[in-house]
Amino acid sequence: MLLWLIHNLNLIESVELHSSGDSRLFLTARTAMASVTSFLLAILLGPFAIRWLKSRFQECIVSDSERLNELHAEKNATPTMGGIFIVAAILMSTLLWGNLTSTYVQLALLLAAGFGLLGGIDDWIKLNTQKNGLSVRQKLIVQTVIASIVAWFLYGDHATKQHGLDLIWPIGNGSLFLGAGFIAWSIFVLVGSSNSVNLTDGLDGLATGCTIFAGAAFIVLTYLAGHVVMADYLSIPFIPGSGELSIVLGAMVGAMLGFLWFNCYPAQVFMGDTGSLPIGALLGLAALVTRQEVLLIIVGGVFVIETLSVILQVGWYRLTGSRLIACSPLHNHFLFRGHHELKIVVRFWIGSALLAIMAIASLKIH
Repeated sequence: MLLWLIHNLNLIESVELHSSGDSRLFLTARTAMASVTSFLLAILLGPFAIRWLKSRFQECIVSDSERLNELHAEKNATPTMGGIFIVAAILMSTLLWGNLTSTYVQLALLLAAGFGLLGGIDDWIKLNTQKNGLSVRQKLIVQTVIASIVAWFLYGDHATKQHGLDLIWPIGNGSLFLGAGFIAWSIFVLVGSSNSVNLTDGLDGLATGCTIFAGAAFIVLTYLAGHVVMADYLSIPFIPGSGELSIVLGAMVGAMLGFLWFNCYPAQVFMGDTGSLPIGALLGLAALVTRQEVLLIIVGGVFVIETLSVILQVGWYRLTGSRLIACSPLHNHFLFRGHHELKIVVRFWIGSALLAIMAIASLKIH
């Protein structure tokens, strides 16, 4: 919005006189300001949201595992649906600092609002009825519908760009042309990344911290992909305009830092599906826009491992009748083994940080 005002009020030349940058888009500055703004909004909105949520939406820890219920007993009555002020901070900061004419920004806003609303409905049903939220089928259908809209517009945009429809292997620069299959692939990535973050959100600050590292990595990747010189230097696809997603991801990282202020151990609030679903979807969108879905597997390695632990646990149990690990997702396995929750979370954060660094470093491996 501010960018629109600067351009339409003919202030661009005046602003440039006081800017050390050489870009009329001020992308670096806007990304930084989006992060700071979103962080402050989360910090300011947090106490009010937590008080309101505490009077209406308190978590009730109920699972199929009695042992897990015992371990998480102290978390009962903790307010949930904290994703409300995460999404609010992201949307407000993006509206303020983003280029609202950008297709990528528009798609990001649609994803954040759509998946956030879906998560909110799911959380509300869990907390106000005897049902355990929406059924898996219902949730997947809605996610697929929203993701299909985004995938269709993204396909139309990327079809005009060099390597826009290629699946890129970052090491060695191998590629596979997807063609119209890009739409189905995009739906899979968006829904998969959304649910992966959701599965990881099981301990205080776990998904929040890992998302901060993954989001920071994709701030860099979206910025580089939108910079013609840097994209050429790193031999990655040049996607004009992808840098605008840096604003959205900056807002996301800022909001998650603000949320972590309240969500770190012992948590004052949980994000619920209201927060985890849109956050995961935004990471998926960043990977699709920059054509770095393979790097998403590395950057979001913690989310991938957590998801695989659930799939393997279920499959192994159906085949053998025994459990592969003590309890899935993987973080619960370590909890069952007697590790303190805070130690598990910090170690997962360290792993997430290292994976983000590895992903960025891999850009120059040919």
